[in-house]
Amino acid sequence: METSPVEFRAKWYVVERAFLDTASLSFLYEHALARANSNRIALGDAQVADAPVAYGDPHLDLLLEKVRGRVEQATGCALWPTFSYLRVYKRGNLLKAHLDRPACEISMTINLGIDAGEPWPIWIAAPQGIASVSLNPGDGVIYRGCDCYHWREPFAGNRLAQAVLCYVDQNGPHAEWKYDKRPRLSKLPDESKSLGFQR
Repeated sequence: METSPVEFRAKWYVVERAFLDTASLSFLYEHALARANSNRIALGDAQVADAPVAYGDPHLDLLLEKVRGRVEQATGCALWPTFSYLRVYKRGNLLKAHLDRPACEISMTINLGIDAGEPWPIWIAAPQGIASVSLNPGDGVIYRGCDCYHWREPFAGNRLAQAVLCYVDQNGPHAEWKYDKRPRLSKLPDESKSLGFQR
């Protein structure tokens, strides 16, 4: 079910169910776990001290561009992609309430896969109040990252791979953050052989 820009303008967030197709979701979850278990990933950041994280992963930067049209349709905004971010949460991790930096004017967080008894909600403070949004694998939520405080309570499961895709309004105050002020997004060695992510 497609969401409407009217809903996004009113609520400052919209939920997208089954946003990723099964093949893409399976590939990205396995990729996230492989990266988390490798020595090619950072351990922790300012928000979550000990969760594996990756900025600008080539597969996620490709996804960032591939789904941009769908995020534009949901928000009613012409968007520039800025960056992607991968985090693999583990038991006990929490995400403190925060606002995002300008490059995350419009953000989407997608559940790539979870090992837990139930979905782990993200909390969003928006004009209509505080909402608890539970996402199953493949689901995502699009929100105004610079305007909506968002957070997560301590994680009771074993593992959750989460992708964050960030954009700015081409006609907005943060347009200068296109590509997060990089020359371009990351590129895969041969994009023709990468998965055809659902549009």
